[in-house]
Amino acid sequence: MITIGVPAEGPDEPRIGLSPETAKKLVKLGAKMLIRSGAGLRSHFSDQEYKDAGAEIVGTDADAVKDADIVLTVRRPPLDLVKSMKQGAMLIAMLDPYSDADGLQALAKTGASLFAMELMPRISRAQSMDVLSSQANLAGYKAVVDAAALFERALPMMMTAAGTVPAARVFVMGVGVAGLQAIATARRLGAIVTATDVRPAVKEQVASLGAKFIAVEDEEFKQAETAAGYAKEMSDEYKKKQAALVAEHVKTQDIVITTALIPGRPAPKLLSKAMIESMKPGSIVVDLAVERGGNAELARAGEVVEHNGVRIMGKLNLPGAIPVNASSLYARNLVAFIEPMVDKKTGALAVNWDDELVKGTLIAKDGAIVNAMIAERAGAAPKGGKT
Repeated sequence: MITIGVPAEGPDEPRIGLSPETAKKLVKLGAKMLIRSGAGLRSHFSDQEYKDAGAEIVGTDADAVKDADIVLTVRRPPLDLVKSMKQGAMLIAMLDPYSDADGLQALAKTGASLFAMELMPRISRAQSMDVLSSQANLAGYKAVVDAAALFERALPMMMTAAGTVPAARVFVMGVGVAGLQAIATARRLGAIVTATDVRPAVKEQVASLGAKFIAVEDEEFKQAETAAGYAKEMSDEYKKKQAALVAEHVKTQDIVITTALIPGRPAPKLLSKAMIESMKPGSIVVDLAVERGGNAELARAGEVVEHNGVRIMGKLNLPGAIPVNASSLYARNLVAFIEPMVDKKTGALAVNWDDELVKGTLIAKDGAIVNAMIAERAGAAPKGGKT
């Protein structure tokens, strides 16, 4: 029998890595489930619900992890908590592997096997494990809902006896999972939606959702996507042409939502101060990339900034603002990842360390960083040469 431990998250993280639904699934796999008392309350999961699912409630975070073979968290846990885990235990979380290299090195030296769910390979077999997609989907939805609440005008066109209320115009910059959900949500609310991205493949997706695609469609644009489906860094010349097109378009928009991120790099600047100043008073900007420096020049992490009557929202952790759904989806991602690691007959842990999903997400093992890309950022040679 394997033991899986779930401590409470920090004060700024309402999500949890285990739902009563997934606790029940893991117990059926033969796992002993330990969860810190009250850990699920901010996601509206009570201790009693976990008990009914077969989990054991413990009094402290240390009690939840000290005997665990696998520890599940949302964010990178404190170093002292990881030190209290038994040697070689697996920590599976969103470890933010591109930041705080020293902190990551310290976690690696504890001897825990560290799995960063953000590094899950983008292949069909891993779709049910893709935490970035499950959380970004909710972020895109919440961005539109929050913008609509702050906008102080109606989004849909309304024809009344007193006259017509025009539809709001929403512009989505960056059409990944978050951007697509933002488009779909804004369309459901009746807005006129346009969107832009440097990847040509998303043009049809934008059109399929009833929005109009805005981009400089030259030869560089046609080559602007990596094999993994991420956006490439564009040339300065292309950026200037695209910025000119966007600058003209932004002037007429009521709500602009920016979602552009490049893994391992600061967020690209898409919305300049001049562009924001060209927008009408009362307009809204929502910057979903603010944790990585932001797409909008005036965005500040955790704040709503007003400039010339335009409000720029830099709220952090939008998925955490919908904790019930975010926790449920994230917990399902984790279960999908863990299930293949458990022997169905014996219930014992049976990790295939050569599996591409395991290799792709494993960043540290046996006291050293084993992912070459992360090791380079941390200033250390990767143990075993894994990538």
